[in-house]
Amino acid sequence: MVQCEMCGAETASPKTIKVEGAELDVCDDCADFGTEVKTQSSSATSTKYSTSSSSSSGGSSGSSGSSGGSSNTRRRDMFDEMEEVASDYDDRIRNARESAGLSQEELAKEISEKASLVRKLERGAMLPSDSVQKKLEKRLSITLTESSSGDDDWESESGGSGLTLGDMVKRKD
Repeated sequence: MVQCEMCGAETASPKTIKVEGAELDVCDDCADFGTEVKTQSSSATSTKYSTSSSSSSGGSSGSSGSSGGSSNTRRRDMFDEMEEVASDYDDRIRNARESAGLSQEELAKEISEKASLVRKLERGAMLPSDSVQKKLEKRLSITLTESSSGDDDWESESGGSGLTLGDMVKRKD
């Protein structure tokens, strides 16, 4: 006997229904909560999650995309070219301010911000907003960003075949 995926009751003949986009095998009592779906052949079920519109409209581009996915190159995304605030931004601000001979209050006045903001930034208690970052970089002639290195810092223990889950997880046996 099969268990109903909604209420957990045992049922000999489950019905497949669709509830808010999810297909569930349910008992007769729970079948009223969704729309009954006719069961399909196994070949149709195996391609259930493929997008037929993309594979039929660009057959050649779809095949070249799949071969590119099997190579060792990682897919690029918008965050690859983004610059991040440097991890030592607080020291950079403090050192540049002190070498310019400015107090926190004087610097804050020159960049039209509050002195408490400068104190928080130098303590590392908060990250600078984009506008404050630009003001500080311009006034102090420093850069507060560094390009993100992504996963290049990680090295696999398995001999260079790429980072695996086993490289990161330590098992408790």
